[in-house]
Amino acid sequence: MKILLDFLPVIVFFAVYKFTGDILTATAVLIPATILQMAYSWKTQGKIEMMQIVTLVLVVLLGGATLAFQDKAFIQWKPTIVNWLFAVGFLATQFIGNKTVVERLMGGSVELPKAIWSRLNAVWVLFFIIVGFVNLYVAYNFSEEIWVDFKLFGMLGLTLVFIIVQGIYIARHAKEIESTNTK
Repeated sequence: MKILLDFLPVIVFFAVYKFTGDILTATAVLIPATILQMAYSWKTQGKIEMMQIVTLVLVVLLGGATLAFQDKAFIQWKPTIVNWLFAVGFLATQFIGNKTVVERLMGGSVELPKAIWSRLNAVWVLFFIIVGFVNLYVAYNFSEEIWVDFKLFGMLGLTLVFIIVQGIYIARHAKEIESTNTK
């Protein structure tokens, strides 16, 4: 349910774009949809995650700039900036604190050596950087409609494939830990 809620503004953006064919209208709807998503998260969970706050700020700023200047480039840069900020955040946890972001998110579910947590975190950093560049490549080398499709399906698809590959990697190392602990 949470993943659907997180993607709801993007789905609304996509649907409005497909219905109107106008990126400005889709952006104008994206801003309040994101604000409503945050309000719903606050009301139901009593908190808003940092990732959601960053996304909201960028949607309002870059979506607002898109509307004010009538230039789609601002909204097309938003996914790249979000991904690169996540990369910076994940990278910072390699040097700040006792646990990386990945270990904080998944450490309660699986036991892995510190080196594996660091490697997973570094791979997420690389993933976020690459996805940011791929977004720009699609935005500047393909039609607006293809970019809108990529924003929903391409980025979601890349993320799902990455998570599956990461799961296989984690499972392999978790089995090594499990077999060592049972001996």
